[in-house]
Amino acid sequence: MGFADRVYDDGSRKGGRSFGSGPFAAHLTPWVKRLLIANFGVYLVMALGLLPGVDTMANLFGFSTARILTRPWGVLTYMFVHGGFMHVLFNMIAVFFFGPPLERAMGGRTFLRYYLICGVGAALTSILLIQLIGPTTVIGASGAVFGVMLAFAWRWPDAPIYVWGILPVKAKYMVGILGLGSLWATMQATRTGGGVAHWAHLGGLVTGFIYLRYGDAIAGRWYRLRGKHRPSGVSTVSHSIGIGGRSKRPEKKAGGDDLDEVDRILDKIREQGMDALNPRERAFLDTMSRKYRSGPDTTA
Repeated sequence: MGFADRVYDDGSRKGGRSFGSGPFAAHLTPWVKRLLIANFGVYLVMALGLLPGVDTMANLFGFSTARILTRPWGVLTYMFVHGGFMHVLFNMIAVFFFGPPLERAMGGRTFLRYYLICGVGAALTSILLIQLIGPTTVIGASGAVFGVMLAFAWRWPDAPIYVWGILPVKAKYMVGILGLGSLWATMQATRTGGGVAHWAHLGGLVTGFIYLRYGDAIAGRWYRLRGKHRPSGVSTVSHSIGIGGRSKRPEKKAGGDDLDEVDRILDKIREQGMDALNPRERAFLDTMSRKYRSGPDTTA
C-alpha cells in the first residue's frame, strides 16, 4: 500500500483541509519517529546477536497468558519485539504512513497513549478468548497498528490507500476488510493453528473503537467517581481526533475576540510549530476552520 504523496483532509469536506503536501518522510512526527527507532532498534540489536534470539526474547518480554502475573511487563514490552524482519517491516510501514497525520491531529501524548492502549487491549484480548485460542504468547506491534489504522479511517474515511501501489481503496473499506478478515480468522482459530495472532489484530480494532467512541464518557465518569472535575487543557477524544458528534452547545458567531484568538494561535504556530498547540487550541482552530468553510453567516 502507498500514499506518501497524498494530501489528507479531516473528513469535513470532499477536498478537505490538508496537513501538508509532499512525502510523509519529510513530515515525520516526534512520536512516530521514536516508535520507528524503538521497534527497528530492538530488531537490529537482536539481529546482531547483542540480545538473545526471538524465542528467548518472546519468553522474557512477550505477553503470555500463562505468565501474566509473574511477567506483567509483557503487556507493554511485547509490542517492541518482532519475530523477523518482514514482521517489523510491515508493522512499521503502517506506522510510517498512518501515524504522522494522526499524531498531528491528536497531539503527541494523546497519540502515544492511544497507540499503547490499543496494544495493551490487543494483548488482553487473549484472556477473553482463552477458551478459543488456548494459552498463548504473542509478540509484535500489530494490535497497536490496527488501532492506528482504525483511527485514521475514522477521521479520514475516504482517503485513498493504494494497494500494491496501483489499486485505490478508501481507508474505511480497507480497515473494514481487514477487520472482517481478522474476525473470520479468529473464529477459525484452534489451539494448534497458525503463527499469526489474528485475535490480536481484532483486539486492537475493538480497543481502538471503544477508545474513540466512548473515551470521553469513560474519562468523565472516572473523574466523577474520584470526585474531581476534569482539569482544563486535558485532551478529549472528540476534540483531538474530530469525532464524537456535534457539540450540544450553541456555536458563537465569529467575532473580533475569535479572530484575535486565531491570530494568536497562528503566531504561536509560526514561532513554535503545530506540536506546541494544546488540545483546546487545536479544537478552536478546527471549529473556526469548519465555520469559515461553510460560508459567511447570513443570519440576522
